[in-house]
Amino acid sequence: MPATVRLIDDVRPEESDHDFLPGMRRAWLMPWYDLTARLRGVHRLYRRTIEIAGITAGQHVLDVGCGTGNLSREVLQATPDAVVTGLDPDGDSLRRAARKLRRRRSGEVTLIRGFAHRLPVPDAGQDHVVSSLVLHHVPPEEKQQLAAELVRVLRPGGRVTIADFAGDHAGAHAAGHGRGHRHGGEGHQPGHGPGSTAYDADNADGGIEKLLTAAGLEDARELERMPLLGDSVVFVQARRP
Repeated sequence: MPATVRLIDDVRPEESDHDFLPGMRRAWLMPWYDLTARLRGVHRLYRRTIEIAGITAGQHVLDVGCGTGNLSREVLQATPDAVVTGLDPDGDSLRRAARKLRRRRSGEVTLIRGFAHRLPVPDAGQDHVVSSLVLHHVPPEEKQQLAAELVRVLRPGGRVTIADFAGDHAGAHAAGHGRGHRHGGEGHQPGHGPGSTAYDADNADGGIEKLLTAAGLEDARELERMPLLGDSVVFVQARRP
């Protein structure tokens, strides 16, 4: 039996002009996103994120910035009985994700068009939130909104696992990433180097851990790092008390 995949548009009228960055910077390049990601070795990051998350059967998982569904697919590969919700602002990417996920033999996935500052899931309804290469495209004020939303949507004891650029190279190119830069999608483009990121400087010096702790999550810590796309990716996990 094929996987059950639902597509929902949850963008409110006042959010209709909210800007975002497609996974390849240009919408017309998106048909090549998955091929480019494979060639650049990005899929090993998806696999490692899910290994670190430690999702178990039947748990509810929210994938923030799911893009074309690669991380959500890894969730179902590791834990076929998981109930997955993917969130992304790019409708074209979500339709690509739906086609991929429907080729699976099992699984339950809901793909929602929306933004990270307002997670369209119920209070305390998620066992895990996962996100890969997305946070560095979110401006500081929306990062804080996202962190607060994580506390709201996670059940007590639930965890968030974030993989994102560590900000090690941010100082060299931060001047090019100012106000008005578009954000969202599947994050750092697999066809671009570290100079294409936007707000990765926020992640330096434990920035992700500080963000999650300030929102009220506990035990926020870096678990490991991985070299990727000429940069360093940090894996951070935290828990709702």
